Amino acid sequence: MSSCAYMSNQDAIQFSYERLHEALLRKRFAHGTKREEHVNLKQLEYFVAIAEEHQITAAARRLHISQPPLSYELAQLERELGTTLVRRGPRSATLTDAGKLLYERAMRILALTQATKRDVEGVGKGMTGVLTLGVDSSCAGSVPGSRLSELASAPDVSVELREGTTPQVLEMLEGGVVDIGVVRTPFASGGLRCRYAKNERMLAIMPPALEVGDEVEVTCAQLSSVPIVLARCLEPLVHTAFSEAKADLSKRCMVDDERTACTWARSGMGVAIISETLLSVTDTGDCYIKAIAEKSLSTRQAVVWKADRYMSPLAQRCLALLGDLG
Repeated sequence: MSSCAYMSNQDAIQFSYERLHEALLRKRFAHGTKREEHVNLKQLEYFVAIAEEHQITAAARRLHISQPPLSYELAQLERELGTTLVRRGPRSATLTDAGKLLYERAMRILALTQATKRDVEGVGKGMTGVLTLGVDSSCAGSVPGSRLSELASAPDVSVELREGTTPQVLEMLEGGVVDIGVVRTPFASGGLRCRYAKNERMLAIMPPALEVGDEVEVTCAQLSSVPIVLARCLEPLVHTAFSEAKADLSKRCMVDDERTACTWARSGMGVAIISETLLSVTDTGDCYIKAIAEKSLSTRQAVVWKADRYMSPLAQRCLALLGDLG
């Protein structure tokens, strides 16, 4: 019996990761001649298609090639890396643990390759090319099209917007998928240049049946007995404010997007806590809107970009237009 039979699941996963990492760095020798094994971009593109289509035949159709060349390239990739990446079934293809790791890395590599090509081609051409902007969904109201309208009128310029949570935007920025990010505090700012907006208060969006507090303001203590709908990104901030106020935080529902929290508040599920600038892009229906009294419960938006990355003339102009989001 092989030694792998005694591995725990976690050990097996770690073993696969280590095998993949070693294979990516390994140099082999063939017929007495030094030959460096490598993974090429075409293989990564093919592998990503298989991973996303969950079937080799469907991936071949997506890539506009026949199935045999795709199967051959996958086999070559697995041979070069020294590990199985895909489990083939009669009608499906599923990733192994090593395959899942490679898929994550391949997406970053391909995105960075595309961004690098775009940046290099844009050097010396001035205001041309594609600008990719990553925006936290809760900051959407601060990045209206009017702010970047100058770019839209420039010839040979297009703007791509990618939305997500602050951690997702920062990951896209790190991987070179986006040029500039608009995120919300708190976040780790290491390796970034940041331009912060002013502090903004948090608001309580209250369905009529759950209204508490005075006419325009409510305290954390008054919200103690009320079911709260909260975006995960705000949980640490809100939890700290409630603890400092010695108030109980009764979380009815956790969501990924503050706009979803408002939707649930409109349906009567609970009181949503959101950032102030989100109001301009959110429908609150017949809910009451009240500022939360605790000054510690505030947040800031920030424009961020990588400190050590080349900024094209187009990206530099975008930074100027965004300003401090004021």
